[in-house]
Amino acid sequence: MPEGDTVWRTAQRLNQALAGAPIVLSDLRFPAVATVDLRGSSTIEVVSRGKHLLHRLDCDVTVHSHLRMEGQWRVEAADQSTRWLRRQDLRAAVGTDTWTALGLRLGLLEVLPTDREHEVVGHLGPDLLGPDWDPGSAASRLRASGTTIGAGLLDQRNLAGVGTLWAAESLFLERLHPWQAASTLSVPAVDALVARVHRLIDTARHHAVQASTGVRRRGEETYVHARSGRPCRRCGGTVRVAMIGPAGQERTMFYCPGCQGGVGPTDEGRPQRPLGSSGRATPYRRV
Repeated sequence: MPEGDTVWRTAQRLNQALAGAPIVLSDLRFPAVATVDLRGSSTIEVVSRGKHLLHRLDCDVTVHSHLRMEGQWRVEAADQSTRWLRRQDLRAAVGTDTWTALGLRLGLLEVLPTDREHEVVGHLGPDLLGPDWDPGSAASRLRASGTTIGAGLLDQRNLAGVGTLWAAESLFLERLHPWQAASTLSVPAVDALVARVHRLIDTARHHAVQASTGVRRRGEETYVHARSGRPCRRCGGTVRVAMIGPAGQERTMFYCPGCQGGVGPTDEGRPQRPLGSSGRATPYRRV
């Protein structure tokens, strides 16, 4: 699932392409909004709020979208966009005379009055990349979440923008066990975790390739995420993956038992082969 840094970059790209120009193409392919016609209005701005995209128009409405697992917004030159309009996975097309924004495989698309945006994003915690970012509030919400620190990081009500990648990487770098109850962690430990995840995602938003290691070469971008069955870059032990979170809302959590306090309670401990590999481990750097 695209995380806050990817969504922020998407908002920036859409805003640069569409802001200030009249909309001449409007094709929304979700049943509830299929009859909405945005033509004649102009884009005020496109902004991100956590993992949500808010496309604000001068007709006092907002197009709200969420990428979910596989969605994306592309920007193509208007005179090159015709072929995209025939794609079966196209869910939205909004264009000016110059550029066309194409929403592919979107998980959610709706149009609502701009003054009611709070109904769809008001539940979110402080946005890691937004003007409302408040590390103290985020840390307090995590400690009071009543769940594990890993599940707490993934709960957008505590802080907005973190997904499985940045949750796993920040917990590894802070040497925290993902399944430890958030309430049992010290105040300095939670504060350091919040600072770490903010630093990671704030750096990542300026790059097309997400990396926590500082290396963007394929296979060397992360410490634990998507590296189950491979050697830990820090201790040489085996990175593992298990599910975390409340029933019905479980997410994957990659971690190193050697560096992070042992095998997780939802991990059966069976051997895990490297994801998508032929059995060979990728080279690694110790840190």
